[in-house]
Amino acid sequence: MPTAATYRFGPFVLDGSSYRLARDGEPIAISPKIIDLLLYLAARPSTLVSKDELFKALWPDVAVTDNALTQAISELRQALGDDPVKPKYVQTVARRGYRFIAPVEAIVARPAFPADARPEETAAVSTVAVLDFENVSGDSSLAWLASGIAETVSNDLRAATLRVIDRIQVVEAVGRIGRDLAALRAALAIDLAVVGSFQRSGDRLRITGRVVDATTGETRADAKADGALEQVFELQDRVVAQLSEALGTTQARSVQGRHRETSSLEAYQAFTEGRVRLESLDSARVPGAIADFERAIALDARYAAAHVGLANARFWQYEMSRARNQPDGALLARSVDHVRRAIELDRDFAEAHATLAFLLVSAGRSTDALAAARRAVSIDPGYWGHQFRLAHAAWGEERLRALAQAVELYPDFPFVHFEAAMVHIARGALDRAESVLREGAIVQDRQADLKQRYPAKGLHWLLGLVRLARGDAGEALLEFDREIASGPGQLYAPEFAMNAHDGAAFVHLQTGDPADAAFRFRKALELFPDHAKSLVGLGAALSADGDAAAAEAAFAKAVTAIDSLRRGGRTGEATLAEALNHVVRRREDAAVNCLQTLLDRPEMSFTGWTIPVEPLFQGLRDRPAFQPILSRLAERAR
Repeated sequence: MPTAATYRFGPFVLDGSSYRLARDGEPIAISPKIIDLLLYLAARPSTLVSKDELFKALWPDVAVTDNALTQAISELRQALGDDPVKPKYVQTVARRGYRFIAPVEAIVARPAFPADARPEETAAVSTVAVLDFENVSGDSSLAWLASGIAETVSNDLRAATLRVIDRIQVVEAVGRIGRDLAALRAALAIDLAVVGSFQRSGDRLRITGRVVDATTGETRADAKADGALEQVFELQDRVVAQLSEALGTTQARSVQGRHRETSSLEAYQAFTEGRVRLESLDSARVPGAIADFERAIALDARYAAAHVGLANARFWQYEMSRARNQPDGALLARSVDHVRRAIELDRDFAEAHATLAFLLVSAGRSTDALAAARRAVSIDPGYWGHQFRLAHAAWGEERLRALAQAVELYPDFPFVHFEAAMVHIARGALDRAESVLREGAIVQDRQADLKQRYPAKGLHWLLGLVRLARGDAGEALLEFDREIASGPGQLYAPEFAMNAHDGAAFVHLQTGDPADAAFRFRKALELFPDHAKSLVGLGAALSADGDAAAAEAAFAKAVTAIDSLRRGGRTGEATLAEALNHVVRRREDAAVNCLQTLLDRPEMSFTGWTIPVEPLFQGLRDRPAFQPILSRLAERAR
């Protein structure tokens, strides 16, 4: 849907080009999907817009429930301060749709450019997708080049004056709808597509590429490079240079200007194969990825990208141990060492700085993490991954701004919705959190059967917690079971399955079924036997079921688990679990004191973000001392 227009209504300005809504000049935090909704309505003032029309505009080719639209309208009204009973902006027409009733002024944007700006600097930027290059010769030993060449061409064109759709989006779209340009144009909103092939003959390699107009199918640029197989890097650069020149764009990065590549074809192959394994987030494939990256480094010790790849692979191994009370800190330290080595090799390697930021968040070094993430974005602001890692290191409004950038560059990345919901939950804005999570869950479910990169988990679990906090135990239980049913293969699946079993158990506790609650807590403990929250919950369930001896045994194990968390350096989680334990043992004042301590000495800026939706804390809401805790948490998330 078009987004370039700018509209003024009342005290608001809606800028479609930057996806920003401001009131009296002050920006308002609002998700991109709600911006889309407001743009659609504001472009049609006084016009009745049917629900079906909005579904098609906002969720094309996706089946969503009426509740998704209702939640979006509710979030929009909150942002505008609109009253559904006496609306100034959005009027509900019962059983038919919605009408934007405020007077709207369309503004013609006239961006200012420097006086010496060249004409091409003010021209519209074309959006291009690079498809995997086809292996014409069918040589299975070179199958990895199909994605390897496309990845390199994408990265290089991104440095030219083109907006390049991220490779992940392209791979996913082709997997869904094939290589038909008309379908891809509709799915990805592209102007151009790069299609190409490679062919091996003996020790020679030919790479060809074409830039095709996605609307007309007309070829806009051709490129061809022939040479020895071992010169594949030079051949790729020649193809990119020819395409850039033919399109009249700024020259892409030179070999010297790009981050340190390798001169070893074997090392390049090993790195490419390792990257594909790792991006699946399939825990079973991580050891193979580590072996690939180690082989690449053995072949070329100065291969910066391979050091970053190995850092990420070791980090995913660390993440597999994250739900344990004492995760493998040595793996995290090794990961940091690898990425610092990459930065030594190339100080302007944005991917290395972004990866370092991600690792330092897990190490509890928030200040250093934020500095590294900002450095990555300053080097390469057009890559969604750097924006997402900045969001992961940041909090409050800075996180939401970075997530808005990430989702604009990569709309189908479900983790964006999870991290945005964290901020809204900490602020106590559960309606906004729910709307964001429902949108993300739709994306997560749509990708469930695809072999796309970076699949997501956890959105149904978190949505279940929000629904439970809002008093809907039935739907909460459905969401928890949806999380568990989504399967065990992905990296974070066991952790979120454990959390979902805990969530379901809390539902059973609230609805007066302690036996089923105990069963669910035990299912969680099968996945992670020493999980403190599960043990606390099990003790509560057994106590409610009249088994005092078993309950005391569970509580004793919970205390041991909390001590283990502290010894493992996870004092924030230990303090939160201790507060939960106090609540269950009817020591509410001690629980409040724990939470105050948690916020006095936070491990990270977002420490304690789950407090507003923790089921066991709902009973504290009537205590005056609990309200300042929620207020402090919300203020930190601004």
